[in-house]
Amino acid sequence: QSVLKIHLHFFDFLYKLASANDQMFSFWFLTRIFYFSAGMNAAVRAVVRMGLYVGAKVYFIHEGYQGMVDGGDNIREATWETVSSMLQVGGTVIGSARCKEFRSHEGRLKAAHNLLQRGITNLCVIGGDGSLTGANLFREEWSGLLTELVEQGLIEADSVQKYSALHIVGMVGSIDNDFCGTDMTIGTDSALHRIIEVVDAIMTTAQSGQTGTIISAVCYPSYLALVSALACGADWVLIPEMPPEDGWEDKMCGKLSATRSRGTRLNIIIVAEGAINRHGKPISSSYVKDLVVRNLGFDTRVTILGHVQRGGTPSGFDRILASRMGVEAVLALLETTANTPACVVSLCGNQSVRLPLMECVQMVSTGCFFFFYRSFENNLKTYKLLAHRKPESDNFNVAVLNVGAPAAGMNAAVRSAVRVGISEGHKMFAVNDGFEGFYKGQIKEIKWADVGGWTGQGGSLLGTKSIISQPKHQPVHNTHTTPPTPRTDSKALGSALQAFLSLLELFTARGKHDEFCVPMVMVPATVSNNVPGSDLSVGADTALNAITTTCDRIKQSASGTKRRVFIIETMGGYCGYLATVGGLASGADAAYIYEEPFDIRDLQANVEHLTEKMKTSIQRGLVLRNENSNENYTTDFIYQLYSEEGRGVFDCRKNVLGHMQQGGAPSPFDRNFGTKISAKAMQWVTKKLVETFRHGRVFANSEDSCCLLGMRRRALIFQPVVQLKDETDFIHRIPKEQWWLKLRPLMKILAKYKTSYDVSDSGQLEHVVHNQPKESDASVAM
Repeated sequence: QSVLKIHLHFFDFLYKLASANDQMFSFWFLTRIFYFSAGMNAAVRAVVRMGLYVGAKVYFIHEGYQGMVDGGDNIREATWETVSSMLQVGGTVIGSARCKEFRSHEGRLKAAHNLLQRGITNLCVIGGDGSLTGANLFREEWSGLLTELVEQGLIEADSVQKYSALHIVGMVGSIDNDFCGTDMTIGTDSALHRIIEVVDAIMTTAQSGQTGTIISAVCYPSYLALVSALACGADWVLIPEMPPEDGWEDKMCGKLSATRSRGTRLNIIIVAEGAINRHGKPISSSYVKDLVVRNLGFDTRVTILGHVQRGGTPSGFDRILASRMGVEAVLALLETTANTPACVVSLCGNQSVRLPLMECVQMVSTGCFFFFYRSFENNLKTYKLLAHRKPESDNFNVAVLNVGAPAAGMNAAVRSAVRVGISEGHKMFAVNDGFEGFYKGQIKEIKWADVGGWTGQGGSLLGTKSIISQPKHQPVHNTHTTPPTPRTDSKALGSALQAFLSLLELFTARGKHDEFCVPMVMVPATVSNNVPGSDLSVGADTALNAITTTCDRIKQSASGTKRRVFIIETMGGYCGYLATVGGLASGADAAYIYEEPFDIRDLQANVEHLTEKMKTSIQRGLVLRNENSNENYTTDFIYQLYSEEGRGVFDCRKNVLGHMQQGGAPSPFDRNFGTKISAKAMQWVTKKLVETFRHGRVFANSEDSCCLLGMRRRALIFQPVVQLKDETDFIHRIPKEQWWLKLRPLMKILAKYKTSYDVSDSGQLEHVVHNQPKESDASVAM
């Protein structure tokens, strides 16, 4: 463990593990349990390919535990090609089924016999808490089952010693996000995509015809209902975990009526399946509809989403999450011993962690889940803060502006900042067109109702400029000559590295101009994800999904044709984030970026590798290139090289995705990330305004009053921008260290390259109580 920080050669690492336990290295097993969710196939693909990469034999068990009990053809060996073209497929390709027989001792005895016939003593289980609990019980009974099989003469006596232990690792696949210990389960983000797609479509129809209140019923538990309410700006949400107070019917109707009186053409109410009142009486969507029609007379429609939430193509987030969890599951099984408890691979912040399986299950079964799981609580608090209008007052003046290029999710962030600011008692001002508008005095007060419906809008409704004011206009350090504008006691900035540079300049200008001695905070928003001090930026997830969807369609266009390789150029400036995660999510064979220099020998090796794959059963190849990865090896050059060297084996096509990555409606993740990170930023602004108010004015000149709010590993933290200067490559406009570079070996392994893999983040089993999020935890972003 003392050398985990060293970049190990992966095969040396595996050799040591294999020497310690030959059986662990020899066999593998994969199963899937009812219910299924989008993204599970990505986990299957990752486990199979990582297992084969390390020299293991991998088996599919079709139809879950039922297939394990029945045996026979339900247990089949998997190959590399078996899991090709799986990433974009929803559901589960190896089937899922409930199995009453496995709940009995006799059923588990049959399952054990079927596994031992193939020498399988390692299980990778994808399912919910019930499925994982069953797997752990199977593990605990294993030695007793072996003894029974020997007594019945079904296995040899020496098999007890040879197969003495059953090793288990779990991955949680559930759209409900109801498993304790992980911020997100596989399938949740895709389900949110389905919900928001439907709600957005309904909103367009209803707004056009003034249809009235739309009621959408979604599944229980209520994570999806609550988060989708945040993502679409619903007027009211009913969930079983928080039964409404008595008299809620009148309060809801009063709010709907008030909203409609301000000119809103649409109201949305989301009712979770299982919603109840304080007395335990069910609240159905039909009951709410009848209530609204009877009390308000609004034309009302009910939409039941049902199982549409489980279907469809998995989102980019789910593909990456499942791939990372699958690889981590393989590592966990390789490192397990007879004394290691069964673990579940989880997500905390942007890190894969391992937690004891039964600790997580017990937290759920004892009813502590929603009180322990701070993400749910944070979502609920944020929704209440933004959905219910507060009396307006004039404590301080706060301005909000967007800086740099537009990014999806910026409008959700502005809406959140405005409404939280008003709730905190401030007078809010909107600055149009960034710093150019700030200089020209394009500042106006913005009210609660002015930002209604902004959450799902793409681009920047405030307007933004991608270039900071040049000398021919008016430089920032001479802004004392600008036209008269309202006095602002604080500023909140959004967008990319230009906002970061602007904050640095404003901080420096404090020495000459007291007007800049006010609290200032930046929320990172850029598709490039190149802001120092933050692992994720608002807008990057939407861009990732645009890349993933486009690559899926491009690859599908070659279906049934001769072998073909596609060369795709992505945005990002010098930052290779989109090319890397887009390549991982779309199953790319290579991704060229500036941060990982490459030369003609690397290009030739990639071509030869792809040529060898094309000579087998692989029909399509995908290569991504970041726009500024190399000034000489351009997209055209790579296209021509692949075309020439692949002649006779495959042909090539190229595509430059361009600004389509910046457009479109924001993804659910970006809507919620922008909403909650901006709410947290505005609450920080309030705190700083109170702290720095002296003698009738605000005066803030310390480093910690000019900050960037970013997600670092597992926490959302405020960082003084002046302290982030040393972490920034200003020439190339990227952070000097970027966490996602650790994903590149994973992408190469899944594309069948022989490479080294950094195991510094793999490791030690944590405990649920030690992993409990604090107030500043990154779970507020989920």
